[in-house]
Amino acid sequence: MMSKLLVRPHAPDPSGSVLEITPQSAGWTHVGFRVIKLAAGETFDGAEPGRETCVVVMSGTAEVTAGDLSFGAIGGRTSVFEDRAPGAVYVPAATTYAVTAASAVELALCTAPGKPGGRARLIAEVDMPRETRGKGTNTRLVRNILPETAPAEGLLVVEVITPGGHWSSYPPHKHDTAAEGEETALEETYYHRLNPPQGFAFQRVYTDDRSLDETVCVQDGDVVMVPRGYHPVGAPHGYDLYYLNVMAGPHRKWIFRNDPAHDWIMRQA
Repeated sequence: MMSKLLVRPHAPDPSGSVLEITPQSAGWTHVGFRVIKLAAGETFDGAEPGRETCVVVMSGTAEVTAGDLSFGAIGGRTSVFEDRAPGAVYVPAATTYAVTAASAVELALCTAPGKPGGRARLIAEVDMPRETRGKGTNTRLVRNILPETAPAEGLLVVEVITPGGHWSSYPPHKHDTAAEGEETALEETYYHRLNPPQGFAFQRVYTDDRSLDETVCVQDGDVVMVPRGYHPVGAPHGYDLYYLNVMAGPHRKWIFRNDPAHDWIMRQA
């Protein structure tokens, strides 16, 4: 029986969409996520009347317009595992946008509630540097695409590469409770890709009281939804794991709490 937290891709619909998560389908309030695959020359047109969008060209090159602005050709990665930033555009609520593929494109549409009136903008590659976090087999490579230091209403977007044999989102942490200065309540999706693509990885989602405790085997192209609880990820030897995170909640700040049982790991010399 497949976990209710796991969403698998399907054959492309007429728009090119291969995966969709809405607040209604997820049973939550804030985060929306779609993956669109376009062949060269194809166009995707979008607009979210009550939602802001971060358009991420995960691989390939595309021409992107939003409202009356044209951002030209952005992206250019051959795969999500290439060591360079994706293409990204922030689109405020109620602003129409279009993405026209110059090559085969894998596109992520990350959304959260928002109000009209903002200005679309290109997120420059220089503003998405890769940083290394952790040490040993807890080392992972992180790019903040839309961090809390950049303007937006609710969205937080980040991508991570976890090398084979390493752990990520570890020690296990959570952000499901509003506690001023200590923790924020954020819903989250993990969009997983594997290299080579026949690989697999594991993600556990669990709460302190174990009312939620699921361990999910993820394959290339899967999404794991994290409505609450701790959510560590492990990549087996030989398979690098990429994931794109989308977070949103009542307050646009990422403050997490480590599982007290495993927080000792962070205090090691």
